Amino acid sequence: MSKTKVADLVRTLEALAPRAYQEEYDNSGLIAGRFDLEVTGVLVSLDCLESVIDEAISKNCNVVVAHHPILFKGLKRLNGNHYVERVIMKAIKNDLALYAIHTNLDNIHKGVNKKICEKLGLSNFRILLPKTDTLAKLVSFVPSANAESVLAALHEAGAGHIGNYTNCSFRTEGTGAFMPNEEADPHLGEANRLEHVNETRIEVIFPKHLESTIIKALKKAHPYEEVAYYLNYLANENQEIGAGMIAELPEAMAGSDFLKHLKSAMKLKCIRHTATGSKKIKKVAVCGGAGSFLIHRAIAAGADAFVSADFKYHEFFEADNRILIADIGHYESEIFTVELLTDYIKENFSTFAVNFSEVVTNPVSYLT
Repeated sequence: MSKTKVADLVRTLEALAPRAYQEEYDNSGLIAGRFDLEVTGVLVSLDCLESVIDEAISKNCNVVVAHHPILFKGLKRLNGNHYVERVIMKAIKNDLALYAIHTNLDNIHKGVNKKICEKLGLSNFRILLPKTDTLAKLVSFVPSANAESVLAALHEAGAGHIGNYTNCSFRTEGTGAFMPNEEADPHLGEANRLEHVNETRIEVIFPKHLESTIIKALKKAHPYEEVAYYLNYLANENQEIGAGMIAELPEAMAGSDFLKHLKSAMKLKCIRHTATGSKKIKKVAVCGGAGSFLIHRAIAAGADAFVSADFKYHEFFEADNRILIADIGHYESEIFTVELLTDYIKENFSTFAVNFSEVVTNPVSYLT
């Protein structure tokens, strides 16, 4: 049985949540450790603290996969005077790899927010604030006899996926003209002779971060010595990528009943919320972590309630009797991310143990 390296684990995690989708301030990826390190076990946690490192060591896990990066900014010294320094020092001393999968996991359709929706029993999910400028379009010209094989290669490389549809493309037929010189090695035609060939213009959309992979696949599959193509970067909203999510309850319920359901489903000790009022709750917007920036987007989308965390006092006024805001706490809104990641890693690897961290890293305590 082949041994799994950290690089293999990273590749698989980034197939789920590409780092290209993280926010600019974020620091997802391999924080510490070697890519060529053989994985003996993985501990999955929301945060990466010293207590989590100790737990990993005790469970023979040499990789910690955490949602929150332990490093957001560069360290100027390593003397153990700060908790971040102590975590990094202990990880290096014990040859542990630390990997973070943060806002890129927040921003994908199958990530943090869908997990919250599933916990609440919601359906008909869609991204609340889709990202723009994440897509590109490839146009190329292929001999008609080779159009299917070239498109198959492009689809295999990740092109042509739009929402619930795959293998999407557009094709038009035409005539290509070219004249090879003496140094050319043409697939069709002869040197110094103008050729006219039946060609298919193919167009496919793909995630912009896959550009090099898509172009490599095109050139490998295309029969021509010189491949004609061009790229357009699109401003379209990407319905698969973005902040927050909106979905629906099976049946509308009173605001007070929804809060009880929310408390039970998310295993909460308390909820900070605006007045329940008389409005029934059917459409629910969610955002794991700090989501107050999405209040007006949730209202515009027709949400009856917005579940998130880290609202400031004055931000609750923005509800303005139009929506029920439920602040469930940062840790509480994201803790089920550990379950999501544990299940995903187990589905993809069988050569090592994957452990759900038992350390409660929540820095906030409640007096009940």
